[in-house]
Amino acid sequence: MRIAGNSEGAGGEIELTPAEIVAELDKYIIGQDKAKRTVAIAIRNRYRRARVEGQMRDEIIPKNILMIGPTGVGKTEVARRMARQIRAPFVKVEATKFTEVGYVGRDVDSIVRDLAEIAVRTLKNELIAELSEKLTDAAAWRIVDILQPKPKRAHPAAGAEDIEAARERTEQAERVRAKLYERILSGAMDDEKVRIQVSETAPKFMQVFSSQGLEELGMNLQEMLGDAGPKSRKEKEVSVAEARRIFLEEEVEQELDHEKLVHKAIERVEQTGMVFIDEIDKITLGDKGAGPDVSRGGVQRDLLPLVEGTTVITKYGPIKTNHILFMAAGAFSTAKPSDLIPEFQGRFPLRVEFDSLSAGEFERILTEPKNALTRQYEELLATDRVVLKFTSGGVKALARLAQKANRLLEDIGARRLYTMMEKVLEDVSFDAPFSKPKTVKVDRKYVEERVGDILAEKDLAEYIL
Repeated sequence: MRIAGNSEGAGGEIELTPAEIVAELDKYIIGQDKAKRTVAIAIRNRYRRARVEGQMRDEIIPKNILMIGPTGVGKTEVARRMARQIRAPFVKVEATKFTEVGYVGRDVDSIVRDLAEIAVRTLKNELIAELSEKLTDAAAWRIVDILQPKPKRAHPAAGAEDIEAARERTEQAERVRAKLYERILSGAMDDEKVRIQVSETAPKFMQVFSSQGLEELGMNLQEMLGDAGPKSRKEKEVSVAEARRIFLEEEVEQELDHEKLVHKAIERVEQTGMVFIDEIDKITLGDKGAGPDVSRGGVQRDLLPLVEGTTVITKYGPIKTNHILFMAAGAFSTAKPSDLIPEFQGRFPLRVEFDSLSAGEFERILTEPKNALTRQYEELLATDRVVLKFTSGGVKALARLAQKANRLLEDIGARRLYTMMEKVLEDVSFDAPFSKPKTVKVDRKYVEERVGDILAEKDLAEYIL
């Protein structure tokens, strides 16, 4: 694997080959190999496009993906994990939250505005991390200056004895300041109080009436007025830990070039942004005679220019959506992809079907991923001196009963495992914490005693599981 040493793409994301992308997804997501391959190829094609020279680069557009499958099988997780791995700006939205332009509700352009906000915030955090050591030192020395100010220099006309005494005071003060600095950095003084001067910078927001309706754009009045006039400051008593945080933020603000940051964030959105539109099957046309088409076909028509390529005005500037990768997903249990309007279907040429999960895949989900559910509960209850030990039989029983519950009730995929685990571990979770370590062996008998009888009665299981 070349992950640590991989180069970055034009938009700042980590560059991976399709095989490496799938290998990374395999660490967290079980099964769905076809879906992983399709997403991996779509991501790799973005790197390939970035290497194309001349005008042809702009002609190559991303192939958007339509994910089809029941809930809880990994549609959202595939997209989210992929975006996190390659450091691409990512936003997940629900299709049902939007309405057609001209009606009360969110308009689809807010998707790009949200993506811009995420990109700016993520890039700012990355820059802060890069400068953390330098800025942390500066923040610590500012606290030292408050607790132990530098001594005044001796007057030039002072005698030799006064100059020598001043030199000794300076050396002693520097030793004290150095010790204070070390204690502040180590966290030994975090709970102690200190009085500092802080800026009163509570942002004042405006509601701006745009062509799409009333939008909370979050415009800071001080930014609009060019920081006109001096900023007011007040004295405040805080802990040393809080003072470090406040001073670190102030140092960051002085160090960052906001214009350059915003420009780079917009470039990331335009070149590597990813949008995941969930519940897309809920805005199919369905019954075409049932009233105005505000949240179904109307939303699809509004999404068309966004997916095809348009320019959206945000508070950071205009953003082109031509090369943003869109992924739409839905269960399509009561509708078909063909129920989407033809123009919208054409904007999502790649279709991937997610399979329902089997008992064997449930078993793997419980044990194999880095964030496996059994490991999560082991770590969680270990904080209350509970030593959980899942046997192979216990894991198999959990997987088998989860599949049975999905078959008898509603198929909610891997989410059923959360319900099963909570029910199985309900007693020990309630009785904890313990005065000394307590070992709990979760075997087949332990699982079946707590869940088996509930599944035997379907009416009861509908309410509990």
